[in-house]
Amino acid sequence: MSRSWTHWATSSDLVSLRVPAHDAGTGLVGSSLGDAQYGSSFVLDAFDAYNAGLVSNPNVIVAGSIGAGKSTVVKMQLERALRRGRRVVVIDPKGEYAELAALHGVTPLALGRDGWCSPFSSDEREARNLLRALLSSAQGVPLSGDQHFALDEVWKHLTTPRPLRVLWSLYQLLSPYLNSPAPSAQRSLALILYRFIYGDLAGLFDGDNEPLVFSGDLVVLDLSSQWSSNSLAVAVLSAVAAAQQVVGQRGELGYLVLDEAWALLSDVDALRWLQGSWKLARARGLSHVLVLHRWSDVATAGDAGSAQRERAQGLLRECETAWFFRQPPDEAREMSIALGLTSREERYLTSLPKGVALVRYGAHRSIVRVRPDDNDVRFIDTDAAMRDSA
Repeated sequence: MSRSWTHWATSSDLVSLRVPAHDAGTGLVGSSLGDAQYGSSFVLDAFDAYNAGLVSNPNVIVAGSIGAGKSTVVKMQLERALRRGRRVVVIDPKGEYAELAALHGVTPLALGRDGWCSPFSSDEREARNLLRALLSSAQGVPLSGDQHFALDEVWKHLTTPRPLRVLWSLYQLLSPYLNSPAPSAQRSLALILYRFIYGDLAGLFDGDNEPLVFSGDLVVLDLSSQWSSNSLAVAVLSAVAAAQQVVGQRGELGYLVLDEAWALLSDVDALRWLQGSWKLARARGLSHVLVLHRWSDVATAGDAGSAQRERAQGLLRECETAWFFRQPPDEAREMSIALGLTSREERYLTSLPKGVALVRYGAHRSIVRVRPDDNDVRFIDTDAAMRDSA
């Protein structure tokens, strides 16, 4: 016995979810992403929603179980953004955005294979904060007080203007300490930097040739070669930092998509860095789009009640726009705790039909059935449009 779309929820249910019984959608103008509960066209662009006062920041979260429709709606939003002249950078850990790239005549860039990118901005403070986060993430534990001091001291010896190969230059300054058998902060930093120059992270963020230049309206950074390695968090952190320099650099609005967002949320130093850059989204004209395929991955950020878990959940709660697709009961519980959802919202997350999302934008809610158009099926799964390829 199949459920009819219009009978998925009663008017009483919708009121309790803060969804109007005759939901007219956002009221924004643009290409439709689907239909609201009673057939109204649903249009949503993070920047238009911000300018209309519907949300207070342009950051977005998309979450749901496998096959619910996450990848489809993300790609549809990006396609519409590109049509509007927005810039888009996708951090793609699993190589899932090749079709969208091909549609726009773009070849995904695989770091290490196609070249290396420099993640450091021209801003001195931002560059040093990123460096600390990178080295801490690569080390697996936060830098010690001695390491922080040693890093600050060696940074002072970098040439002015700052060299293009920051990691190489720091390694050259610290490598003499490798000849000393005695442990020291300098020696430990040199060993970490060795990984970026000659080890498992070589060729990603340092190299002999000129770094990659990200140009065009769409850039897809393919990190699939790091997907199953323990270097994924470091690679994602660096790629996000490099991408942030691209989006908005021409004074344009842009989207930065971070698929498999748990890679940063579960890394204490990466999360701290991301939290700092998060607050600059409006100033940069940047919308972060975090895609979570298994909500329970948020639990990897730390034990319940820990500062790390609270920081991760706080970051997610700050996303004013959220697409919630179907979740199994245990995942719905995790999501409810993390985002402060109501008990009724939590319950409905477990019964949402395939391809239907509870969309939260500021204080507003809509129940939306995502409907790809003829153009969309060219870059999503054409055999089953709402099947998430995650």
